[in-house]
Amino acid sequence: MARRALTLPILKRLSGAGRLLPPSQPSRTVTYMPRPGDGTPRAVTLIPGDGVGPLVTAAVEQVMSAMHAPVYFEAYEVHGDMKRVPEEVIESIRKNKVCLKGGLRTPVGGGVSSLNVQLRKELDLYASLVNCFNLPGLPTRHEGVDIVVIRENTEGEYSGLEHEVVPGVVESLKVITKFCSERIAKYAFEYAYLNNRKKVTAVHKANIMKLADGLFLESCREVATKYPSIKYNEIIVDNCCMQLVSKPEQFDVMVTPNLYGNLVANTAAGIAGGTGVMPGGNVGADTAVFEQGASAGNVGNEKIMEQKKANPVALLLSSAMMLRHLQFPSFADRLETAVKRVISEGKVRTKDLGGDSTTQEVVDAVIANLD
Repeated sequence: MARRALTLPILKRLSGAGRLLPPSQPSRTVTYMPRPGDGTPRAVTLIPGDGVGPLVTAAVEQVMSAMHAPVYFEAYEVHGDMKRVPEEVIESIRKNKVCLKGGLRTPVGGGVSSLNVQLRKELDLYASLVNCFNLPGLPTRHEGVDIVVIRENTEGEYSGLEHEVVPGVVESLKVITKFCSERIAKYAFEYAYLNNRKKVTAVHKANIMKLADGLFLESCREVATKYPSIKYNEIIVDNCCMQLVSKPEQFDVMVTPNLYGNLVANTAAGIAGGTGVMPGGNVGADTAVFEQGASAGNVGNEKIMEQKKANPVALLLSSAMMLRHLQFPSFADRLETAVKRVISEGKVRTKDLGGDSTTQEVVDAVIANLD
């Protein structure tokens, strides 16, 4: 699929994925005026995935049905131990242009490649966005955290170019191109501009990888000159991790190469409240896939599956991002407000948030709080 620069209309549909309003803030007073036909139900490809994936995607389906949201799901069985994503799934996402996905388990070692990476490359989902923020009522070590991590999704260490040179010696190639670096930098700055964000920080290791990360930085600097109203700075990835755990409120939008983005997003999620509450998505010029923002723990474990106590909050908030992307902003507002009320009240929480509730109990509470 040919790579193309992300168009501004797509960014505008994603722009609501930034800062979430607290439950106490009044709803919008200026109405959303739809175009004729905007209320037509939209098909969304659904990949329940592995582990707790079917549990949390079923939670989203229940809430969408209770809201009477104008979407319907086309579900496909995809599992992480498959050799590749079935072609009919790829075609469904291309047709519908939107997908909601549970976690896919990636085998460690061996010859099976990650289906998550396959999906991103096949659909050219070059930008990953994870929003890490404090939820009112959920105690964390740091307050004032509201970080958006934007990660290049198609190259870098995830290029998959590895081979054994001689027995006992493996070479793994990190590929950085100017084209991919420029378009992820442009996405980050346009996102910041559309969401009234004040600063973009480029994360790198150019002090060691002078050519590869040097090219990434050069691209970011060039794009930054076109956005004089947005502050731009750079930080080495190891210092970035230290600063994240000591003073995370200093960060706003962060743009990173592939591997660093995965590490930074999961670290920021842990600081802001846990991976179970952080929304995210992957977007390209033509398609978008929404899933739990941080990858750590997204398939859960056997005990959580047996007890049916997976946390559906991250995927519910990712679904709100999806609704905005589909231009259903009032439904997105209702869903976000209901989820945040449940978290703020603190009566119904899964184990990772200090409670003992089941997935279904969280779903019932969210539905009860829908306006």
